[in-house]
Amino acid sequence: MENYQKHRPLGVTIIAILTVIGGIAFVAIGMVLLVVGIGFVLVAISIAYFVMAYGLWNGKRWAWTITLILSGIGIILGIASIAVGNIGAVFHIIINAVIIYYLYRPNVKAFFGKSNL
Repeated sequence: MENYQKHRPLGVTIIAILTVIGGIAFVAIGMVLLVVGIGFVLVAISIAYFVMAYGLWNGKRWAWTITLILSGIGIILGIASIAVGNIGAVFHIIINAVIIYYLYRPNVKAFFGKSNL
């Protein structure tokens, strides 16, 4: 398999870059909150974001699967958030639904080495 020569779809590049930006935000907030002793969780989450971005950027099979799972969880959390009155969470639901749809596109699945069966 020509893993090092595969063409990365534009959407995957965008998702990876947004994941890095999210990781930077979490590490920045986490570093500030370390002063009061609660930032370690956000720093840990930021590390996970950076690992995910690496996997997405390089077309790792596990990154496809984990992104799919996390997007599903994001939809569930968005629905719960709407249920308690946060109407703005509808945007999170839409974004996560679009990511799930996109991950199932044949060229995206091929980039991550997923079969089209």
